[in-house]
Amino acid sequence: MSDLYQPKPEHKFTFGLWTVGSTGRDPFGGPVREPKTPVELVHLLAEVGAYGLNFHDNDLVPIDATSVEQGRIVKEFKKALKETGLVVPMATTNLFSDPAFKDGAFTSNDPRVRAYALQKTMNAMDLGVEMGAKIYVFWGGREGTETDASKDPVTAIKRTREAMNFLCEYSIHQGYKLKFALEAKANEPRGDMYNATTGHMLAFITTLDHPEMVGVNPEVAHEQMAGLNFTHGVAQAMDAGKLFHIDLNDQAFGRYDQDFRFGAVNLKSAFFLVKLLEEHGYKGSRHFDAHAYRTEDYEGVKDFARGCMRTYLILKEKAIQWKQDKEIQALLSEINSDREKVAPLLGGFSSEKAANLKAKSFDRKALGARGLFYERLDQLTVEVLLGVR
Repeated sequence: MSDLYQPKPEHKFTFGLWTVGSTGRDPFGGPVREPKTPVELVHLLAEVGAYGLNFHDNDLVPIDATSVEQGRIVKEFKKALKETGLVVPMATTNLFSDPAFKDGAFTSNDPRVRAYALQKTMNAMDLGVEMGAKIYVFWGGREGTETDASKDPVTAIKRTREAMNFLCEYSIHQGYKLKFALEAKANEPRGDMYNATTGHMLAFITTLDHPEMVGVNPEVAHEQMAGLNFTHGVAQAMDAGKLFHIDLNDQAFGRYDQDFRFGAVNLKSAFFLVKLLEEHGYKGSRHFDAHAYRTEDYEGVKDFARGCMRTYLILKEKAIQWKQDKEIQALLSEINSDREKVAPLLGGFSSEKAANLKAKSFDRKALGARGLFYERLDQLTVEVLLGVR
């Protein structure tokens, strides 16, 4: 491999313990890989060149662990982090696996479940901060319905708001200085899920008591499985100053949540995503929330992890090449040209601009007849990606 595509700490590539730690279990078959301990996974990620790792509370500490067991696990985990130099930028809570959360956590109809979800999340936040996390992700894996007869959606949204406000105040009270990142998904495992897209989450955040603390964690697969353009959703989050974290993987439209290796399916989409993140100065982790194929052993898991990072770096290089390509840039210059010098009439409102615009004569037929060169531009983009330019 070229050194150009070797991951370095400044690339901020991270993986969840649940990603490289996946045993390959699916709804139709049991595990194909023996489980590894968190300490073993730390060393695996260090071997492939990752910058850091993230975890759900129960990826690290089993849900039924005693305080003594938790203390031992945490001590061993910290030792592994120190030995390898890996960091923990993000943590999150598993509020979806345990049967207690079968009807949701923060939106459950049972107030005991909602109270337990708050308790579990506070404890998980404590654990995450102890490990160094600065970002705390919330994915409402069971916050939804199969039948809308079961819940009033307005009540469910209010319950979610109540929980987020409570946990923001808890973080402030504890002096944690955490940033919360909300992760959307349209469906699965529930038939339909609340706050189904990044846009839903951005609107929801504005209703919170501490919107300045809360952003989003968009995931490629979660938007693409619903047929959405992921890059556009990320751009909206960036424009709002709310892209606090991001989950990278890949996905075919209309399928279950596949969590494939980054760039494995929609390479052109992955290219434009990397281009967006790099050109607009995204400073956070590049987190791969993906899984190796079920066909793989742990050497294959390492290949998967290396592949995620290598593809990102190749696409980063391609984005630079695209920006430096003279023919592409000449086309963009022509596409964006201001032939009639109307740009000064755009932007912020003024009464003078409004009057000048109303007096301006536009040739609608010429506007409609103009060719925009997008076919050529797209073909040149494909040729850059195929390595023939």
